[in-house]
This record gives sequence, structure tokens and C-alpha cells, in this order.
Amino acid sequence: MSKEAVFTMKLEPELRDQFMAEAAAAHRPASQVVRELMREFVQRQREAREYDEFLRRKVEKAREQMRAGLGRDNDEVEAEFAARRARLTARS
Repeated sequence: MSKEAVFTMKLEPELRDQFMAEAAAAHRPASQVVRELMREFVQRQREAREYDEFLRRKVEKAREQMRAGLGRDNDEVEAEFAARRARLTARS
């Protein structure tokens, strides 16, 4: 991958000094560490957006099912699982 773009940023001198020292202690160029941090950030952001979209679709599907009368209210679900727990307890 070509490395032709330049990225300039302002930060506190203390943070820069600490970062440079840690990169040197790890025997790695600071620019390599910054690239890795940027790649990780991009990946996390992408995954977060994908998960948000997955969740949005899932919620919308559930809402559609409720509008179509296919859902159950909380009392029905609680009653079903109370009956299941009772059956399991009776087996013991």
C-alpha cells in the first residue's frame, strides 16, 4: 500500500514524548504504531455501524411481527417460562 498521504496533528508535548518513548521501547516506528491505531479505529467503527444496522433490522422485523399480531406480550412470555420452570423443578 502506497504511503503518500501526510497526516499532521496537534497534541500535548507530554503525550507526544510519552508516545515516542513507548514506540521506541517496543522497537517500532511511531508512524507504524499510529497506522495500526488508525486501522483498529476504522475497524471498530465499521463493526459498530454494522451491528447498529443489524440491530435496527432486527427491531424493525420484531415491530412488523407485532403489528401483524404475531407477537406475545410480556405476561404471556412470563407465564410460559414460569410453567417451564415448574416442570423442570417437578422433575428434580
